[in-house]
Amino acid sequence: MNAIINGKIITENEILYDKVLLFDKKIVDIVDKKEFNKNSVKFVDVMGNYVSAGFIDIHIHGSGGCDTMDGDYEALDVISKTIAKRGVTSFLATTMTMEKEKIYSALDNIRISINNGLSGANLIGAHLEGPFINNKYKGAQNEKYILEPSFEFIKDYVDVIKIITMAPECDKDFRFVEKLSEIKNITLSMGHTNTSYDIAIEAINKGITHATHTFNAMSPFNHREPGAVGAIFNSDITCEVIADLVHVHPASIDVLLKIKGKDKVVLITDSMRAGCMKKGEYELGGQKVIVDDVSARLEDGTLAGSILTLNKAVYNVINSLGLNLIDAVKMATINPAKVIKIDDKKGSLNKGKDADIIVFNDNIEVLYTFVNGKEVYRA
Repeated sequence: MNAIINGKIITENEILYDKVLLFDKKIVDIVDKKEFNKNSVKFVDVMGNYVSAGFIDIHIHGSGGCDTMDGDYEALDVISKTIAKRGVTSFLATTMTMEKEKIYSALDNIRISINNGLSGANLIGAHLEGPFINNKYKGAQNEKYILEPSFEFIKDYVDVIKIITMAPECDKDFRFVEKLSEIKNITLSMGHTNTSYDIAIEAINKGITHATHTFNAMSPFNHREPGAVGAIFNSDITCEVIADLVHVHPASIDVLLKIKGKDKVVLITDSMRAGCMKKGEYELGGQKVIVDDVSARLEDGTLAGSILTLNKAVYNVINSLGLNLIDAVKMATINPAKVIKIDDKKGSLNKGKDADIIVFNDNIEVLYTFVNGKEVYRA
């Protein structure tokens, strides 16, 4: 058995002091420091830093110079190791709107990589972002490969796919939404959409439960046509936000939190392969991307994913919005776990859950990362 001592342990409701976290592959218990016998277990002294459940990124294309669409195990392993250094212990490898064969190759590789295991963060499954999107709000996606929503397209990968981003207005008679609502392990998300408010609400009533990078690549709120954003505001669906302070103004994130409540908002990175890399020229979905110190953009200036890390997103909502640490951490742990229905296993330090644990300092700089009880990173 292992133990973490001298840490400030973050639970869903409070920060615990003078406690010890015991774990093997699962969380064993949290006990009083005075009850702990150092001689009986292997322990790590974290010297007053914070101990948290590991972060979960449900929308990430790549990092460390690699991308999900590279379609090989080594690429996913690099992503896994790179993001573990930023506190991510579980992630969904996110695809792009590209040729069908390339999407299938990526999904095949995700399945193989899940079975074989990765060196860093745990690969949970795939987030299929496209090709079922609207050309008007395609963002950095390639319009050449956009398709109407089709169950036939994804039927062989329902075991791998955990989230599908789609434009509900492109789904004739909501046949795709209704079919997918029968598959309990897949979350339908509204994104890259020019939907009207009425269509969005109907799609939500029929099975859409989530929204992809809220505010970005979707019909905006207007007092005469509330659009996708209005439907998000006026429903109980969960929603992602890219808190790099480039994609969304801090005031807009603040409004979102006040309307939706902190338990409905999920921090994501939407990181592309330039995450944790130097600025320069990169590629996303077959398109050239120019990366500076704060953003990634196509040659025409369109934002192309981000170079955000999840620990930085947590830092940003604390320091730019004034969120308390507990709420900010929940937005990167238990909230995304609930979206993809793994909160019975991950997302908090409750007894019996997977021992996905991170240690970070006051600046949310990660010092240790444990995945299923195994140390995969130490600063």
